[in-house]
Parts: sequence; structure tokens; C-alpha cells
Amino acid sequence: MAANLPTDSFDLNQEGMTQFSIGISQMFPRGDSLALVKQQKQQLAARQPMLRKDREARVKAVVSQLWLEATRAQQSIRRIERDRSLFEQLADVAEVGYASAFGMTRQEDVIRAQLELTRLEDRLTDLRLQEEAAERQLSEWLGHAAVMPAAREFPEIALVAPELFVGPERPSRQAWYERVRQHPVVLAVDRKIDAMATGIDAAKQKYKPEWGVSAQYGYREDDPMGGRRSDLFSVGVTFDLPVFTEHRQDKSVAAAASRHESVRYDRETLVRELIARLETNWAKLSRLDERIALYEQRLLPELNEQAEASLSAYNNDDGDFAEAVRARIDETNASVELIALSAHRLQVMAEINYLLSQA
Repeated sequence: MAANLPTDSFDLNQEGMTQFSIGISQMFPRGDSLALVKQQKQQLAARQPMLRKDREARVKAVVSQLWLEATRAQQSIRRIERDRSLFEQLADVAEVGYASAFGMTRQEDVIRAQLELTRLEDRLTDLRLQEEAAERQLSEWLGHAAVMPAAREFPEIALVAPELFVGPERPSRQAWYERVRQHPVVLAVDRKIDAMATGIDAAKQKYKPEWGVSAQYGYREDDPMGGRRSDLFSVGVTFDLPVFTEHRQDKSVAAAASRHESVRYDRETLVRELIARLETNWAKLSRLDERIALYEQRLLPELNEQAEASLSAYNNDDGDFAEAVRARIDETNASVELIALSAHRLQVMAEINYLLSQA
């Protein structure tokens, strides 16, 4: 810099105080603030692998559930198309019986048969819409691979922690907690809590003085008589004293402490949410297993017997056509419902596997 220039003449050698100077200065951070800031950044960076693991587990669950939804629609379509031939046969039998005036066939039986065929077509159209919608959603993750061939059977999905699902008793909340605390998203929040705690220590460093050193060299011109003037060298140390702390330092520490408590509260809320979702899905899985067993062991066999008996009675002119059609519809509906229950069970298991995932 140029210092102490005379304003009357701006002559560089008029005054002895006029000089050109160059200097350097260095400030030193307060206390351990530099190391603490570095530590905090590293702790925040350590969250990213955990978040990546959570993202992978979440994508796996979402893709599995969408694929199961598409497969459910495909299998339901195949089941209804298989039964449609039976309704077409019933319609043909009713038309022939009505045209020949043989037996007890009435016009309303023919109309009822055609109506049920139309309803089946509408149901197939709705199922194809559901299948296409699921495939379009899958294309967000899988691209062209989302349009997949139909799966004949649902795959087996293994639970990642089967020991928690052994026996009819629900696992204790402590058992859920011990598992959930290792979830990637919870571990990511733990890293954030550590970073916020380090932020409190960093804020406390503001109570310590900030130091600085400086050195400066000043060049001076010779005096008007030609006499030589000595150049000047200066060195100094500066520091501040944070005495009145209630307006800055105290409030900075309080703000850092509030952020720390907020993240801790978010962690507890997250853990409770994960445990609640686990308990909900555990209950769903138990009830779905019961319903599937009921459908497979009792309901479907009984409906099949009822449909066969109603059709046999109608063919022997001892039953009502509407009753025969209704019995066959009930059997078809139960079969489609069993497919939906099986798909829902696997979707619940995919959700449970996400909730039980670990880093």
C-alpha cells in the first residue's frame, strides 16, 4: 500500500512518513475449530454409504412389489380366460336348450349367460389395464425389461431375519429395536447426530480468542536534500477477547445444541415409525397366511364341489341355471382372490425385508 501521502503536493519525498509498504498477515482459527470443522464434514460424508444402502434396499422392495402386482394381474387374466370357456359352454348349452325347448331352459337363462360373459370381458379389460400400469411403473426402474413374460408361479421370497417370525407370538419391541437400529437410514441419522454434536464443540470454540500475526516492510524515498531515509519493518500480533458473549457466542452454541436435539428427536421418531411398520406388516403376514390356508384347504374345494353339484343338477333339470352360473362365478372369484392374497403376501414380505435391511 501507499501510506501517508502529503495532500498538498503528493510529493513522495516531502515527508518522512510517506512510504510504500508490502506485508503479509496470517490469522489462526479459534482453538480447535479447524479440526472440529474437518471432523464434522467427515462425519456428514460418512452418511452417504448408509444412504446408498438404504436406496438400494428401497429400490429392491419397490421393484419387487411392482413386479408382483404385474404378475398378479397376469395370473388373474389366465385364470379368468380359463374359466371363460366354461361360461361359453354354459351359454351354448342354454341357447341350445332354449332353441329346442328342451328341459327347463328359459330366455332369462340365455341372457344371464351372455351377461356373465360380458362381465368377464370387462374384468379382463380392467386386469389388463392394471398389468400395463404396473409395467409402465416398472419401466422407470428397468427400462424395456419391464415388459416381461408371464410367470406361471409366484417366486419364493425368503425373509432376511426368519428367526423373528418363528412361532405365533409377536416379537418384542426390544427385538424389533435391536434389528431396526442397524437399518441404513437409522445409521445415517446416527452419523448426522455425531456431526451435530461436533458442531456444538465447534460453536464453543468461539469463546476462545482468535490470534493473528503480521509482518510489513515499508520503503521510503530520500529526503529533498538527498539524505537517505531508512526503510521500515513492522511486525505485530493481534488477538480478540470475546468478553460480551451473550449476543453471539451464547446464541451460536444454543443454536447448535437445538439442531443436535432436533436430529436426535428425528431419529427416535424414525425408529418408532420403522418398528410400527414392522409390527403392522407382521400382523398382515400372519393374517394373510391364515386366509391363504383357509382358501386352499376349505373354501376353494367347497366352492368347486358346489359348482359341480349345481351344474349337475341343472343338466338333470333339477336345478336353477342362475344358481349354476352363480356357483361357477363364486369359484372363479375365489381363485382370483387367492392369487391376489398370494401376491399381497409376497409384497408384504418384500416390505419387511426392506425394513429389516442392514448396512
